[in-house]
Amino acid sequence: MMLDLIEITPRKLNIKKIILCIAIILIIIAILAVFLYKHIEYRKLILAQKEEQMVSKQTYFTHKITYKQQIKQTKSIIAQVNSIYESEGKRAFLTFDDGPSQTVTPLLLDYLKQENIKVTFFLLGSRVELNPSIVKREYEEGHYLANHGYSHIYSNIYQSPQSVIDEYNLTEQAIKNAIGKQDYNSYLFRFPGGINGGKSNNLKHEAGAILEQCGVAHIDWNALTGDAEGKNTIEEMLDYVKATINDKNSVVILMHDASDKILTYEMLPQLVQYLRENGYEFKNMYDLIE
Repeated sequence: MMLDLIEITPRKLNIKKIILCIAIILIIIAILAVFLYKHIEYRKLILAQKEEQMVSKQTYFTHKITYKQQIKQTKSIIAQVNSIYESEGKRAFLTFDDGPSQTVTPLLLDYLKQENIKVTFFLLGSRVELNPSIVKREYEEGHYLANHGYSHIYSNIYQSPQSVIDEYNLTEQAIKNAIGKQDYNSYLFRFPGGINGGKSNNLKHEAGAILEQCGVAHIDWNALTGDAEGKNTIEEMLDYVKATINDKNSVVILMHDASDKILTYEMLPQLVQYLRENGYEFKNMYDLIE
């Protein structure tokens, strides 16, 4: 029996269909990328709202600091902090505001431990409550835990002198809880934005006087890297801090360890090298207060 052979002809590729499939795939990828970006931004928004809600839900303390001090001891502390810029020898106080953060602070701590440098962290109470284990590590590794208020939201903290005291107390309690020591007192406050200037200048100075009456010193800075003032490269930050250090013997250097300050961490080794080469000895607030 003879079988008929069937001729099979190759099918031509449908270029239009291929292009359409590729276009659909690219559109799907673009949609997923947009969705992922919006999800990340949403998470950031939720975290920010959580911090604000934590502020609004707190019950504030009465118009007093939540611990009593011996007058002689606290006057000595305030006097020493007020004279921090006076020194015959060269010394540098490295200070970091607005932390702790999960992204930057642990990196700083690793580097500072490696270099055996102790610094002062001016902590936000809301972020202390979010990251208590980092605060405990700061304390256990010999860094000084100071107070920077609870919210860093000017419309909250600068409503009145009372609201400054309230935020101070909330942050002190958050620090105590984080390190597991209810007898810890920082004795030291840094006003968000500094005590001088702005529309709340008089209010801040009135609050500063109340803090001092209760045995709490306050301090600003006399040198800074500009990491919160638009300095966007390591070179810019180094040039700025060198210019503000100038020829001072005692420098209190302002930096930040919030989550977006990774450049500050990356710049720090060069700043440390510069300070060492110019004869500065590193100090923290324990060296003044104890």
